[in-house]
Amino acid sequence: MRFSRRQFLRAAGVSLALPALDAFTPARASASADREKRRMVCICAPLGFYPPNFIPEQAGRNYEPTTHLELLNDFRNDFTVISGLMHTGNSPGFAHQATASFLTGAEGAGRPGFRNSISLDQFAAEQIGEQTRFPTLTLSSEGLGLAWTRTGAQIPADNSPARVFARLFLKGADDEVHTQLKRLEEGRSILDDVRGQAADLRSFLGVNDREKLDEYMTSVRDLERSLHNEELWCKRPKPAVDAAPPLDIANASDLIGRTKLLFDLTHLALQTDSTRLVTIMLQGSTKAPPISGVSLGHHDLSHHGKDPKKLEQLQIVEVETMKTIRDLLAKFKQSQEDDSNLLERTTIFLGSNLGDASSHSVKNLPVLLAGGGFRHGQHLAFDPDAPPPLCNLYVSMLQRLGIETGGFSNATGTLTGLETA
Repeated sequence: MRFSRRQFLRAAGVSLALPALDAFTPARASASADREKRRMVCICAPLGFYPPNFIPEQAGRNYEPTTHLELLNDFRNDFTVISGLMHTGNSPGFAHQATASFLTGAEGAGRPGFRNSISLDQFAAEQIGEQTRFPTLTLSSEGLGLAWTRTGAQIPADNSPARVFARLFLKGADDEVHTQLKRLEEGRSILDDVRGQAADLRSFLGVNDREKLDEYMTSVRDLERSLHNEELWCKRPKPAVDAAPPLDIANASDLIGRTKLLFDLTHLALQTDSTRLVTIMLQGSTKAPPISGVSLGHHDLSHHGKDPKKLEQLQIVEVETMKTIRDLLAKFKQSQEDDSNLLERTTIFLGSNLGDASSHSVKNLPVLLAGGGFRHGQHLAFDPDAPPPLCNLYVSMLQRLGIETGGFSNATGTLTGLETA
């Protein structure tokens, strides 16, 4: 039987990794993934989509596309629309706060005492993050992001495309590079001291304390390896791109303009293999976006209460959003890589913490899964009253990254009906 080192420790209630033992086989990217770069982009629309305009009435491969999916018709065989899924333990009273558990599956988001767990992207980064200069990119159009550490701390999101572009592609001045290398060397020096002190201390400890110290030192070795990896990348030139640095959009209500910038940046980052894992939080502004025919804020429109005038404007906003998704798929599919393309090598996941923003429902979440080498072209419909966990989809996505794992958060396995091409 093969065990995941990290899964074993989670089962024991411990968050640190064991040293490599012959008895265990770590859950790492498979050999095929080393030959073929695989990537993942996770996108959250925090105000969701109006269900009748997103979710088809028919299940299977012969579904009639909704108004939103009609915009993606050129890519019908490149994506799967999934309905009926949800995260257990979330409630309508904390529906907006459920963005915290969107990629973690942790129950009780928003409630007092809630403690989050590791997000999907960070879980994947533990296995394949060292293969690229940046293990992950955490992007957001309005501040908060989707990424959480193993200890449940939120990772700050980047909301300045211009700043992220500079980190990805612009070479720093020589003195800046020198300062960065010096900082990394100092970090290793501190870890050397810690390791030496721990060795002296070990001889005075009992068996239980030695075990705790050994676990702590494992985390130190993990950090040391991370610093070494960062130093190697610091000495390598950044990739050159034929693209002008983006200009940040100051208008906080321009959700479409900001989304386009983040999507363009994501394409460049993955195309240059600067990272293989990206999370993106889209926007839900309270102010009216600069879109013709829209006079109310997106948040107000999403809480429409079936008001026909609000629904009309909401459709305009969501159609423009879906057009950005269409353009993202087109850009990825047009980017050739070996005998394939970037879309075929990238799993793009679009979803929301809200099934219906107007009623604050956290059931029947809208999900669109594109690319990644799955067998697409269908509507996978599950019973909203008895669905499999959304995390089952996450396990399928992790496996497509080449990560040998059978579980994530509250998953019970892979998602039934979702097959590889």
